[in-house]
Amino acid sequence: MRRRTKPPAAPLPQRAGIDPVRLRLPADPGGSWTTVRDHLVGRYAAAIGEGQVDAMLAEGRFVGADGVPVAADEPYAEGRYLWFHRDFPAEERVPFEVGVVYRDERIVVADKPHFLATTPRGRHVTETALARLRRDLGLPALQPAHRLDRLTAGLALFVVRPEDRGAYQTLFRDRRVRKEYEAVAPYDPDLALPVTVRSRIVKERGVLAAREEPGEPNSVSRVELLERRAGLGRYRLVPETGQTHQLRVHMNRLGIPILDDPLYPVVREDGTEDYARPLRLLARVLEFTDPVTGEERRFVSGLALGELSARGPVSAEGNTGGN
Repeated sequence: MRRRTKPPAAPLPQRAGIDPVRLRLPADPGGSWTTVRDHLVGRYAAAIGEGQVDAMLAEGRFVGADGVPVAADEPYAEGRYLWFHRDFPAEERVPFEVGVVYRDERIVVADKPHFLATTPRGRHVTETALARLRRDLGLPALQPAHRLDRLTAGLALFVVRPEDRGAYQTLFRDRRVRKEYEAVAPYDPDLALPVTVRSRIVKERGVLAAREEPGEPNSVSRVELLERRAGLGRYRLVPETGQTHQLRVHMNRLGIPILDDPLYPVVREDGTEDYARPLRLLARVLEFTDPVTGEERRFVSGLALGELSARGPVSAEGNTGGN
């Protein structure tokens, strides 16, 4: 088996904490692309328009491995690497800060606020925890070891050095990280707790909410009641697996959907973010054996979901949030 050559380092710096796009020119057995422009137009014109591709070429925004701008009429060369920065979508700033719970030469444990995506995806690019941390901490190589849902607040683990990333990602892949969450949801006196919920969860691309279906369970969560007051409960949630929206689906299945959940039990129409009503779900604890040092690690979020109140929703509080 032929070993694939490692791509050269990007000749362009990050912009707003985001890496440039790397493009490797593919094989062209039919000879469809005479010039670099031919390929770029064929690849991107449907998304951004032929005129925008030409404008980017004229502005020197496509560069080769040497950092020199690529001319539109340069001959097409299979296997050549190009880089460019895409135009970022306009994004409203999430009005909460990312806290740092722990940092050393290998890892950063962050307290991610509600509404902030962990990594660039879809319409959330520069307004992500990863982009902010790269900029604020001066760590351009920082990468996530896992992903925390955008609407969930709490602990997220990032890796400082590329050579360590695989070791920490493997912890999450192999379920060797103990995660503990807290949630605020209705209190049901007829619900016997603690309880372990097992079900099969399916999440389809393009569909906002996940669903449960018959079959072999692929998700397991333990639900415990910590306290109750005025019709609301504060719960400890311990997932054994990591399906998308697992805890939200399981709480809804029990008849106690998490407070201010925009998907369960009913999908709320997409609209302006209401920063005063976050999903009442917090990734509170991360525990694992460090794969590099062998140390036992335990991190606790500095955020809190607030006290139970008969007057209305529970407010998010903590030392890393604020307007």
